Amino acid sequence: MAIKRDYYEVLGVARNASAEDLKRAYRKLALQYHPDRNNGDPQAEARFKEINEAYEVDIFDMFFGANAAGRTRTGPRRGSDLRLDIRLTFEEAVFGVERELTIPRAEACKACQGTGAEAGSSPQTCPQCRGSGQVRRATQSIFGQIVNVASCPRCNGEGRVIERPCRTCGGTGHQPGEKKVRVNIPGGVDSGSQIRLAGEGEVGPRGGAAGDLYIVINVKSHPVLKRNGTDVVYELPLSIAQAALGDTIEIPTVDGPEKIEIPAGTQYGKTIRIHGRGVPHLRSGRRGDQIVYVRVVIPTSLTEEQKQALRALGGISGKPQQIDKGFFDKFKHAIGLE
Repeated sequence: MAIKRDYYEVLGVARNASAEDLKRAYRKLALQYHPDRNNGDPQAEARFKEINEAYEVDIFDMFFGANAAGRTRTGPRRGSDLRLDIRLTFEEAVFGVERELTIPRAEACKACQGTGAEAGSSPQTCPQCRGSGQVRRATQSIFGQIVNVASCPRCNGEGRVIERPCRTCGGTGHQPGEKKVRVNIPGGVDSGSQIRLAGEGEVGPRGGAAGDLYIVINVKSHPVLKRNGTDVVYELPLSIAQAALGDTIEIPTVDGPEKIEIPAGTQYGKTIRIHGRGVPHLRSGRRGDQIVYVRVVIPTSLTEEQKQALRALGGISGKPQQIDKGFFDKFKHAIGLE
């Protein structure tokens, strides 16, 4: 069997050549090797035919998006991809979890072993395309003759036809079924993360390869913890007395309750960083931090005695209290928002 040269090489153009470049190269070579200008030379005639074929295929590929002749995919079609959405708790997304999933999907027909043909028979070579799965049609256009390479309509590009379809599956080669799949979800996933399981989708018709299964993650919100990249943010409410005098407070973390020290004179907006209590990075596994943001809670109703105590503390002077410059910039930097 003769091996065809690359069509771009035949025309002497680069693979990124424009339609105008192809047309110009074709005209030049066609004029050079036209049989009428070469006294019927067989080699020139063969070269002329090769040039015409190369131009027809390349110009069709450029305007209609088809592959070069002979490159159309044939054979049994691949099965459909499947998508399964699962919901994780905040902690499961942080530390990872193993889940057993039941996937409803098409399975190979047991009666025909996925061939689609009745027992005792087998698929036959398609008589229309002779097993290639393709048909070629030549049409005339403003660019000259164009060869259209398409899937064979009789065998749908498979190259085989079934004369006696399986009575169990009707010739499709598959039946409704389900499969249990165990999947390890790594720590660090977030809402929108996807896990691809190759070959766990639906089987293809009549022995085609199976598609893939895509697991899409959705993470439930935590009552008090928020996620910021690989950091976990917690807003800690303090009373005026706790902020002024200091305290030891137990706070929630993804690893469980943990006690932290609040120093005396803690200001509203102070951040405390607990290293290694955040979310693991999906690739490195290194965990982020937990950032505690202090919020001093101002009481809305006070007894007269409480008011007197605050006055005695020196809280009223007629002048605004001094706040460190750049406080909000520092806070944004501390929690990674800049």
